[in-house]
Amino acid sequence: MFSMMPLSAGLCVREVSRPGRKKQGLLSLFANHCSFVTGQRLRRAYQIGELYSNLYSERTRWTLVGNIWRRFQNKQAPVGRLVAALAGVFMWENEKIEDEEITRCGLELRSLDSMKRRNSLPVEEAGEVEAGWESVVEKKEFKVWKRPIPDSHLYEYRVLASYNDVTPRQFFNVQLDTEYRKTWDALVIKLEVVDRDANTGSEVVHWATHFPYPMYSRDYVYVRRYDVDWENNLMILVSRAVAHPRAPETQQFVRVHSYQSKMVIRPHKSFDENGFDYLLTYSDDPQTVFPRYCVSWMVSSGMPDFLDKLHTAALKAKNLEVGIHDYTSRLKPKDAGRQPSPERLAGENAPGPIYA
Repeated sequence: MFSMMPLSAGLCVREVSRPGRKKQGLLSLFANHCSFVTGQRLRRAYQIGELYSNLYSERTRWTLVGNIWRRFQNKQAPVGRLVAALAGVFMWENEKIEDEEITRCGLELRSLDSMKRRNSLPVEEAGEVEAGWESVVEKKEFKVWKRPIPDSHLYEYRVLASYNDVTPRQFFNVQLDTEYRKTWDALVIKLEVVDRDANTGSEVVHWATHFPYPMYSRDYVYVRRYDVDWENNLMILVSRAVAHPRAPETQQFVRVHSYQSKMVIRPHKSFDENGFDYLLTYSDDPQTVFPRYCVSWMVSSGMPDFLDKLHTAALKAKNLEVGIHDYTSRLKPKDAGRQPSPERLAGENAPGPIYA
């Protein structure tokens, strides 16, 4: 009734099981060795990290890590970008605003002047003739245009203004001073610089702002770079959206991923005398469900209010009612003895104010 395994079969099984146990033992030893080596390396990396944390500040440590990733990226560009993204390192080489972008921004105001002279049109009409810009707001100090962005439901906006009661330097500094803006812009929820590039002076800014009811508040993370073109007597600021590991998306705000802004300031005389022209070109995607004309109305109605507040804030800075940082102090002419020509300073050859 019961069948028993032949003895020869049992011996065969025992012979087979011995190499299996030996192989299993070798694998176990190998796994233990790998675990030991990995643990040692992790402990060593932790100790090195502790050492650097005691020697350097957080900003310096991030700069050091960024430099290491840049060197790695130069040798293995695709792999470097992937590893950087996984490691949460911001790559300035990929995201920085190039010199060419700054130059093109300065050319926009000059091209508008050239078209105005060529067509003998007032600058207000010249703005409408150029590439289909449509006027939406017109006031004594400024004018606002818009035009559709191709293959999109969005608009691009252009602001052209002239002020005669504040200096270009003060107006420029007010645009850049994040701490001061928290005092004069009631819509600001959060505004801080989260990273800086020592080579170009570029900054990454995290900005959270209220939107009109019933919309949720939005936040922006963008890189900005500013410059002074001493030869052509221009101040330039370029900004565009980026992603940065120090400002991750949260459920508190709706993140705006598409955003760019280009600003040019041209003094009527010099950077420290009253009077300048101001050109701002701006676009973003606030990710709303409202039709395009509703978003256009909100921008068209909100822009004049913002410009009025900005102008008032610049006047307070000019009158020394508040103290602001002078961002232009680090931007010296490449040739220390080289200054704008007397004709530019006197405004003899430069176009006159945009609005009389």
